[in-house]
Amino acid sequence: MVADRKYAARVITRNASSKEAQDLAKLPGVTIFEGDSYYEPDLRKAFKGADYVFANTNGFAIGEKAEIYWGIRLYELAREFGVKHFIYAGLEYASKLGNFDPKYRTGHLDGKGKVVDYISAQPTKPMAWSILTSCVYIEALSDFLKPFPSPEDPSTMVFAVPLGNAKCPLICLEDYGSYARWLLDNPSRSNGLELHVATEDIAWKDVAAAYTAVTGKNAVYKDVTLDEYFTLGIFPYPLDVKIGHSADYDDPTFFTFRESFSGFWNTWKDELTKRDYKLLDGILPTRVKSVKEWMEKTNYDGKPASVLKDSRDGKRSRVPN
Repeated sequence: MVADRKYAARVITRNASSKEAQDLAKLPGVTIFEGDSYYEPDLRKAFKGADYVFANTNGFAIGEKAEIYWGIRLYELAREFGVKHFIYAGLEYASKLGNFDPKYRTGHLDGKGKVVDYISAQPTKPMAWSILTSCVYIEALSDFLKPFPSPEDPSTMVFAVPLGNAKCPLICLEDYGSYARWLLDNPSRSNGLELHVATEDIAWKDVAAAYTAVTGKNAVYKDVTLDEYFTLGIFPYPLDVKIGHSADYDDPTFFTFRESFSGFWNTWKDELTKRDYKLLDGILPTRVKSVKEWMEKTNYDGKPASVLKDSRDGKRSRVPN
């Protein structure tokens, strides 16, 4: 985003001395601004003089209710401060795509989806807006989607998810950043556009096959029920612990792991979403086009690695007092 110095970036963080902030500060044109992205006085300072805003709220931290509020408020502040182009990091509105059947209700998808609907109803003047709607990060194949050794044969790695034969979209984060840059560079095409990005829609048996092709190690796909999935030890306290660590644990709008990830997997299993890969090829001809290509490019070996900062910091959930 900033390597060619066309843009300078001001990054808001609660801790300017953190490793992540320090790493970003080393990039050309990056300024670290210490403040709380969910505290309006800090946001007002951060917005001063900004021409562009890329807004990505963290529903895992603040919950669906606050994510809706802050997504809308960030848009309003951008208009107030004369921002030229507002880009919102969206996700699929799972409940709406599933005709509001409760089996699809997913807090960390629906919150962003509702903000997407709000922004989509706004005029494209005087401030341009774009929405960058992503999906499951490919990098999660080293995190909550990582394989594990088969209990029957430890030399065989098992990729287990509750997907059946469905194809699930995955997105390479490096390309995600390139799509964001394209939105900024091409306002005549991106103003008023919701761009749904992904690397590939892939069946999980093909994820296992790609792993074997790239690493030479045996791998299989195991389709599991949701109940079986929640016993795999992927999440702490999977049945009743609420996702979120920045609000009152007793807030009834917070989802438990079971609730949110049940809707999450039902959304992908029933293939409610679609992407235009011809459009994506035209926008980013150099994009990674398959999971296998990504595995080759990154020397993927299936070993565990934390993708999200909340996961690294151990802040993905709270337990009752």
